[in-house]
Amino acid sequence: MANILTRLLPRERTFFALFTEVTANIQAGAEALADIFKDYRDVPSKVSHVKDLEHRGDQLTHQIFTKLNQTFVTPFDREDIHALTGKLDDVLDLIDAGATRLVLYKVDKIRPGAIELADILVRSTQEIHAAVSRLEKLEGVLDYCITINSLENEADTAVRAAIARLFQEEKDPVEIIKWKEILEVLEIATDKCEDVANILEAVVLKSA
Repeated sequence: MANILTRLLPRERTFFALFTEVTANIQAGAEALADIFKDYRDVPSKVSHVKDLEHRGDQLTHQIFTKLNQTFVTPFDREDIHALTGKLDDVLDLIDAGATRLVLYKVDKIRPGAIELADILVRSTQEIHAAVSRLEKLEGVLDYCITINSLENEADTAVRAAIARLFQEEKDPVEIIKWKEILEVLEIATDKCEDVANILEAVVLKSA
């Protein structure tokens, strides 16, 4: 009886709009971070902008969790909604962490490997936003997930090359420690993008 009732009740569609807003905000955060790396001027102000986007992401995350607690029939498994919300929040938290470390560590110039990783992160967030924007109708979501997985592999290769170059070129051990951490934060952000893709793939396959 409960299963029949669940199928008959209307499903709350607001989640799709909220997730689309979340991913647009994440993409904006990644683009803002990449802009810092490409044009390393007025850094505190640019980092503050990333922090504002991170705060907006926290607000949207809270909205989704509140809506989830208030909704009886969700558009897809509530466990997947919870997991997707958490992983999206992780991506933006790491974007903010990458930006914040530039000020915290008083970085005076940007390494090329960081620019490449930031670009991969932007592309990953663009794919996430495109996938989530089509999640309600399940149109082409799996194709975007495949691209996100490919970009994560690209980031793995890029971070290994960047860290190898760091150890070859940098003589100051403090600078090595700083930059190794920054590079790894960027790479972990792309890992979280892949986690998002894996959840999206599961949602699509369950809905098929």
